[in-house]
Amino acid sequence: MVASASIPALAFPSRAFAETSYPPGKWPNKPMRLIVPNVPGGGTDTLARLLERHLAKIWQQPLLVEYKPGAGTMIGTDYVAKSPPDGSTLGMVVTSHVINPALRRNMPFDTQKDLAGVMLTARSSLLLSVASGMPVHSLAELLAYSRANSGRLSYATPGAGSSMHLAGELLKLTSGLDMAHVPYKGSGAAYGDVFENRVNVLIDPLFSSLPHVTAGRLRPIAVLSARRDAIAPRIAAIGETYAGFDVQSINGIVVPAATPRELVKRLNADFAAVLKNDEVVKRLAEIGLEPVASSPESFDAYVKSEMQRWQAVVKAGNITID
Repeated sequence: MVASASIPALAFPSRAFAETSYPPGKWPNKPMRLIVPNVPGGGTDTLARLLERHLAKIWQQPLLVEYKPGAGTMIGTDYVAKSPPDGSTLGMVVTSHVINPALRRNMPFDTQKDLAGVMLTARSSLLLSVASGMPVHSLAELLAYSRANSGRLSYATPGAGSSMHLAGELLKLTSGLDMAHVPYKGSGAAYGDVFENRVNVLIDPLFSSLPHVTAGRLRPIAVLSARRDAIAPRIAAIGETYAGFDVQSINGIVVPAATPRELVKRLNADFAAVLKNDEVVKRLAEIGLEPVASSPESFDAYVKSEMQRWQAVVKAGNITID
């Protein structure tokens, strides 16, 4: 199988360092902007708003959150890639950032050459679950059911090309599980079809699925990561069966590649200070996000490694999103 990259965490700097004034002439004397490549709403938006409020206090100037959704998050990220490299335009990226290069032709920017990582800010678990009426209670039983019902198993995700879609395809390549992908435009309709067992399996963020697990409408099979998630420790991790299997949703911050390293490092320190804040940690836990706060270098290495991983998966599975 294709092993995942680890995401090393950065030791949080002291707040005193994070609040130090920026060197004269080195910090933009114009509005700071955080470009979000998704529509408002959901965990990404919540994280953006938390960053906005706390960074504005550190910088003593506003941080404007701007939404530029579309083209699988490429519109917003392309805007960041082509912005002046002066530290004033920051981009939030999600898992599609490392998946798009493997799936999409004619991308308007080069993920590695045109952008530099500031930090991998947070991650969250994905859950593989089944309809409550399915005669399946574990991954082993799901595999046995697949073998006994060849060509009849299907799995739902909130979209083609999403981390949930690629996680399902990696699972198929790794385990031999036979199930067809059924993409939806968002999770809402997918849940209804899985509840009625019109589609047998669902892959969606753990936090989004848990209320339906509690209500008995879904049966959890495994989180698709190397270790169990603290918010649902009784649910098995896929890594317990397949060593090295680790797929999570991520959030990160990027800037134009030519941004001076001094500014990148100072931005990293400020984001790390925010992610250490007790209020922020508590709020992120409430929406199923775990702070990471990586260094710029480890985030860049992670992006490179994940791009290679998904390119291999897409090629091996002959995956397209057309």
